[in-house]
Amino acid sequence: MVTAVFRNIFRVNLGVRKKETCLVFTDIPSREEEVGPYEAERRSRLRCLAFLASEVGKGFARDVLYHEYAATGSHGAEPPAELWEKAFGKRTVAALDRKGLLARLLGKKAGIADLEQAASIIGRRKDDAVDAVVALSNFSTSHTRFRDFLTRICGTRYASMPLFEVSMVEGPMNVDWKELSWTTRKIARRMGSAEGVEISTPDGTKISFSVKGRKVLADTGILTKPGSFGNLPAGEVFLAPLEGTARGKLVLRWAPTRELKSPVTLIVRDGLVREVLGDEEFAGQLRKKLAERQENRNIAELGIGTNSMAKRPDNILESEKIRGTIHIALGDNSSFGGKVETPFHQDFVFFRPTVVLVGKDRGKTVLMRRGRFQGDL
Repeated sequence: MVTAVFRNIFRVNLGVRKKETCLVFTDIPSREEEVGPYEAERRSRLRCLAFLASEVGKGFARDVLYHEYAATGSHGAEPPAELWEKAFGKRTVAALDRKGLLARLLGKKAGIADLEQAASIIGRRKDDAVDAVVALSNFSTSHTRFRDFLTRICGTRYASMPLFEVSMVEGPMNVDWKELSWTTRKIARRMGSAEGVEISTPDGTKISFSVKGRKVLADTGILTKPGSFGNLPAGEVFLAPLEGTARGKLVLRWAPTRELKSPVTLIVRDGLVREVLGDEEFAGQLRKKLAERQENRNIAELGIGTNSMAKRPDNILESEKIRGTIHIALGDNSSFGGKVETPFHQDFVFFRPTVVLVGKDRGKTVLMRRGRFQGDL
């Protein structure tokens, strides 16, 4: 069944054609990472899945490029230069390097003028870029300039699959893609009328923020149009809250890959996490990460899960797609409509949320009550 799902990724989700070139990549633990036996085994399985995907892809594309690199250590960090060469072509990356842009891009230190110049260089050589990407890395490349330039400028179709596991084959990947697309787009249209959002959960989360002027995006799993980007498994509506407007508190019950032994509470003011409260080991890890850069504290994303086949709460790739959940991310939002750029993007899932949309006239509409969508959905 795994092979059949990978065939569908190339045929149905990405719509790969015989004349095209695909890139499949993964990351392997770096020397700096502390990886225990369970984690090492999981990462090894992911590596095997990536290689299998590349072999399956040879039946659909003219060329399939396969690449492995040492893991960056965090979601949202830019992948290394050698992967940029595989994706954009050596001529393009050499041109970026000559202009002194490559190092700034990789370090998330590129200014507006740098980004415009890089976009111009990449645009002139966009025909050198691959046509489709299957990103089976442990650490997500979704919120990177690497992905943004590929999809926005080169028209590459991009399937991001961080933390993918075999169990997802019979779960969220075994979904009616047409129905999922219809539901997700309908929720996105409802979200599109809002200027503000208010969220609460039975666990004590209570947060609000402005979304005025922000584009609502639908991750449907159908990535056949030029420049399409999304997760596989798919099934979420997401946007970047307006920077500086979030206030309230987030009560975390789940880390990205495990249930927390005790809750961790994030105090949010003026769009930033100001305090991390809790004795759980994860609280210390999060404090350390947020202390690295002010931008890591940013309330970066609101997502709403729409996949009825997603069930697992202990893998963020799947849990954030569970129908009736929401997820809120910290850190980078520059690749989907926000203004904060940092080598960090971390999602947290919240169960049984109540989501209230605030309209232009300050009128309020309940989109979801205790994890159940309201209205015709």
